[in-house]
Amino acid sequence: RNTNVLCLFDVDGTLAKSMNKATPEMLTLLRQLRGKVLTGVVGGSNLGKQQAQLGSSCQKDFDFFFAENGLCAFKDGEPLASTSIKDYLGEQNIKELVNHCLKYIAALNIPVKRGTFVEFRNGMINVSPIGRNCSQEERDAFEVYDKKHGVRDKFVKELRDKFGTKLGLQFSIGGQISFDVFPKGWDKTFCLRYLEGIGEIHFFGDKTMPGGNDYEIYSHPRTIGHAVTSPEHTMRILRELFFKEEAAARPVVALPPPPPNEGQGTGTPWPAIVVLLAACAVLMQQPGF
Repeated sequence: RNTNVLCLFDVDGTLAKSMNKATPEMLTLLRQLRGKVLTGVVGGSNLGKQQAQLGSSCQKDFDFFFAENGLCAFKDGEPLASTSIKDYLGEQNIKELVNHCLKYIAALNIPVKRGTFVEFRNGMINVSPIGRNCSQEERDAFEVYDKKHGVRDKFVKELRDKFGTKLGLQFSIGGQISFDVFPKGWDKTFCLRYLEGIGEIHFFGDKTMPGGNDYEIYSHPRTIGHAVTSPEHTMRILRELFFKEEAAARPVVALPPPPPNEGQGTGTPWPAIVVLLAACAVLMQQPGF
């Protein structure tokens, strides 16, 4: 295994669909990848939400595991450190920020509002105009509405103008329905302090545009950034980068010529045998076969 190479992944939209579990195919590929290089996860959600998507033992299934952008950090399943936004900002500043967010949301005219508009996490504050209690269907509909009307973009601009310089805060839009608020420098690049000595870091994320919560680490000089559009896209890139030679080295099954009496007799039809053998040949060239 090459321990000088690390594959570091965002979660939502990269390893799993937003707020959904990673597929068995994805988890199998990640286990195979860990046999070749170091693997890690860095997400904005807390550990509980990441466990719901990647499995209850996920912090042990990767060499490095970072919840809340790395403010809750693990190496080989063991905790490294934990940092709190409460200690950094102080209760009075947090209260002023939360009150302003709730007043802004109360005045918003959007199709649906549910509950849990502000979620306090250890290293950040997550703000959702629609509310985190919305259903998956409502979540999908808001994402479409937000792309058209820029609800989160306008909200972030308002907060950046009022609190960005005053409290030294940074804002990033991630997932489908919310954005994160945290001290400057506490974005996903925060986790890089735990990755000193690793020569090649590949980062995979879906929100890699400016303002997205993957942008800073995707564009960081220490990483090789891979912008993905879905978990399936992530798997395709991984296979191209780390399993291509292995697949190419496997022999191709040569099909025998058809018998002279093709299509005659009562046995299995020859075309069916050809299709079966071809399917086996494709299967044998998949990673991990």
